[in-house]
Amino acid sequence: MIPRDMESPFAGMDPYLEPHWLDVHTKLVTYAADELNRVLPETLVARTEERVAVESDWDGGRRIGSDVRVFSPASADPTAGGSGVAVDAPFKLVLELDPVIERFIRILDASGRLVTVIEFLSPTNKSGQGLEAYREKRSELLAAGVNLVEVDLVRQGDWRALLRPHVCPRDALATYRVTIRTPPGVAVYFFPARLRDKLPDVPVPLRPGDPRVVLPLQRLVGELYSNGRYGLTLDYGQPCDPPLKGDDAAAAEELLRRAGKRS
Repeated sequence: MIPRDMESPFAGMDPYLEPHWLDVHTKLVTYAADELNRVLPETLVARTEERVAVESDWDGGRRIGSDVRVFSPASADPTAGGSGVAVDAPFKLVLELDPVIERFIRILDASGRLVTVIEFLSPTNKSGQGLEAYREKRSELLAAGVNLVEVDLVRQGDWRALLRPHVCPRDALATYRVTIRTPPGVAVYFFPARLRDKLPDVPVPLRPGDPRVVLPLQRLVGELYSNGRYGLTLDYGQPCDPPLKGDDAAAAEELLRRAGKRS
């Protein structure tokens, strides 16, 4: 049982967690893998995996990964050029690539065959080169007969572009979403979640004939909120980052006032 003073005022995903996504993402992947290993058939195992990506400044503002240093004049640059050739110029721009670790879950059978991948999407998966790379990897997985579960709990990035070629119906528009794809990927099973709603229990596709397995997404988010002691550190008196808009802003204000977080 989570102590009440360590519970989020939001019934579902807490948007105030988004600036702490690196920690939230790591906990979600770890907790989800542990939960799956408690309920998967004995011949399947869930393992956490990671890949290296470079996040870019997708929205013209916030940058998580890559950065550019400017030296003026160019001769003041303490680093050598890639080719070692000196170029007389007033400025030299040096791209600093900060690798970002992206974690995900693979479900394998006893022979090591990949059955299902579960992704907790980050902003980089929904923008720029990261989006294109992710879509390509998704196509490869489906072509190889692998099931794919995508959990999208961050508002940054272009989720519509990630959903293409499918189009979200108007009555399924929501702040957060879970999509499930099974080979060959013609159909997408779509679970929308509004800001004021609890997150769904997510069915995890496995092999034909396997028992039904679900991922209790809301419970996992509640546990990471409590274990991360976010109730002690999040300032609900400040605007959300990134800002909430429209119905989400009104819903958040109502929930925060009801929880005594706003006067």
